[in-house]
This record gives sequence, C-alpha cells and structure tokens, in this order.
Amino acid sequence: METPGNRLFVGAVIRRERLRRDWSQEGLCRGICTVSYLSEIEQGKAEGSGEVLRLLLERLDVPWYEDTETLTAGKKWVECCYEAVLSCDPEDHGDLAPEFDALAPRLSNSPYGLDVAVLRGFVHPEQAVEDTELEEYLDRRQLALWRVQQQSYREALDLYPCAYTWLRAGMDHYFRGDSYTAAVECLSQAYQRSSEQGYVRLMLLSKIYMGNCYCGQFQLEQMEEQYRVAQRLIQALGDESTLRVMKYNQASGYLGRGEYQKAYAYFSTVDQPMGMELQKLALCCEKLGLIGEALEALDQADRMNWSMELGRQMCHLVRYRLEHPDYLHHPEYGTQLLQVFQDCQTQLPISYAAFHLPWVLEWYTANRQYRNAYELLWNFPVKLDL
Repeated sequence: METPGNRLFVGAVIRRERLRRDWSQEGLCRGICTVSYLSEIEQGKAEGSGEVLRLLLERLDVPWYEDTETLTAGKKWVECCYEAVLSCDPEDHGDLAPEFDALAPRLSNSPYGLDVAVLRGFVHPEQAVEDTELEEYLDRRQLALWRVQQQSYREALDLYPCAYTWLRAGMDHYFRGDSYTAAVECLSQAYQRSSEQGYVRLMLLSKIYMGNCYCGQFQLEQMEEQYRVAQRLIQALGDESTLRVMKYNQASGYLGRGEYQKAYAYFSTVDQPMGMELQKLALCCEKLGLIGEALEALDQADRMNWSMELGRQMCHLVRYRLEHPDYLHHPEYGTQLLQVFQDCQTQLPISYAAFHLPWVLEWYTANRQYRNAYELLWNFPVKLDL
C-alpha cells in the first residue's frame, strides 16, 4: 500500500509540468475544475478525484501509471532499494543502477515517484534531486534519506533514527574531527542496531570507523579492539579490499604513535603497494634510518598515476627531508608542509592533518614561531597526546 504522501505526489507532478510549460492554474483547469481545487491538489492538500486528475494529466500530456501491475512491481522494487541503502549492502549503490534505470522512467510518473526521486541520489549521486518543493510530500524515512544526501546528518538522525542514520552521523563526526567521542557514541548505536537487524556490512562499517576514530587519536589498544571484531566480520564477508584498508589504517596508527618497526613490518610486505602505502613505507624507513629504501619507495610512488595530487605532495615532503638533512632551515620546506597540512584539513578526514601535526609543530618550534605552535595545539579539533 502506497503512503498518503505518495498518493498526493500526483499534485507535485501536475504543478511541475504546468510550471514547465509556463501555464497558469486557470488555463490548465479551465473546463475541468475550479482554480481553488487545482491549487489544493498541487499543494498536496487534496488528492483529487480520479476523473479530475485524469483530465489534468491528459491536458498536460503526461502519462500516469497507477495500474495494479505497476504498483505491485513498484512496491517490491522500492522496498528492495531502501533495504540496500539502509543496510549498506551493497555499499556501492551503483550495483542497483541497471534495474533502476530500467524501472525509474515509469515509476517516476506513479505513486512511487517520490521514492524514485529520493533513491536516485543514492544510485546516481550526480543526479540527486534538489527540488525543495518536493519536501512537503515526503514521509519521515524519505526526508531523512534526502537529508543524508544534503549532508544534514543530525537532522536525518532526528527524523529517522535507524542503524544507517546513526552510522552516517558517526562517520560525519569522524571525517570532520569535531568530536571523536560523539563519533564513537553514534557508531556504537549503529553497531548495536545493525546487529539486531542482521545488517552485517553495516556492523562492519561501524567497527571500522570506530577503529579509525581511535587510530586518529593514536589510542592503539582501543583501535586494535575494534579492528579485531572488524576483521572477523571481513572474513565472514570475504572482503579483501576492506581488510587492506583496515590494515593500512592500523599500521598508520602504529607509525603515528612512534612504533616504527611495527608499522614497517606491515608496509614493507604489502603486495603491489599503492601510492599512500609507499608513502607510509618511506616514512617508516625515514624514522628507522633506512634512507636508501625510503628513496626507492618514493621513486616507485613517483612513477604512479595518482588520483589524489595531495598524496603526491605528501611524498614530496618526505623526499625533501631525506635529501635536505637541514630541512628545518629551508623556508621552501615550511611552505610545502603548511600547504599540505591545510589541504589535509580541507580535503581529507581530520586524521590526516593530525598525522602531520608533529611535523608542523616541529617547524614552528625550530623557527621560534611559538605562538603559532601554541594556537595550533589549542585550536586543533583533535586533542592528541604528543
């Protein structure tokens, strides 16, 4: 059974198509109904009789599908899509694209049109609908998912507190770094609720991001506790790519905490390393005095096609220090370092900036910029035990 909001959606379609043609309400409804009745239909205040709606749509030359076959198929497909989104399975909603593209044109002009508009932003993020006039027709679940697409995660959570919205709120805290404590609280709620519902991938993501929060603060014991659970879930899912990301984060946590040999043990054994893995290997080697191996890793990274130019700049910083032992007396190094630090804050999760924080403090201190060092430590969103 479609929701009342869905039954009223035909009014939004009529209004949209009328405005697209630059028709007045009086011109559209002449001989069919009163202007006041049309206005109520367009505003979602009245469903409109079947005959009036048929005549209005016919005059607009807009098809409307409300037959049993369309509604039955639409209900099954829409709920399947919502389940995929809310369970994060598949996490890449692009897997839904072929069937979505086949069914969406017909369902867009049916009582399931609102669902299509909301789900489109998950299947095709570049096509997310920005028509705020549709909001008055949305139910709480639809509006919450709309808010997720608008990155208004707190409002989404208030509207529809489910495992998925708890997860997205926690991820938002993690990426912005405004409060790892709030992030862990949200992610813990996400894990508990997803475990009750059997959403294994959402459970995995909750644990991964909780581990990432502790990793970002270099709290290694808590990080490892979360990652141990995540690894069991990864093994159950057979998700090798996620395992690699987790191992990278874990070894980065060791590196950030000064456990260089432990980090080196991982990064030096990665099969077919990617750019950032090579950058971390070079850092390990720098700290362990393995200068030749560090430069070899950076040479290999230089030959790669980087999708993220910032990663290449991080490699350049390591190379600069290796090739200029007196780098703290080079203004050029300071300029590059501060630019990378700023870009990390604006382009990446705050943990990347936190990782570079010791080098920035080293630069400020070596150049007697003590006030800058103090203000940076005081204002930095993540408080670290450095």
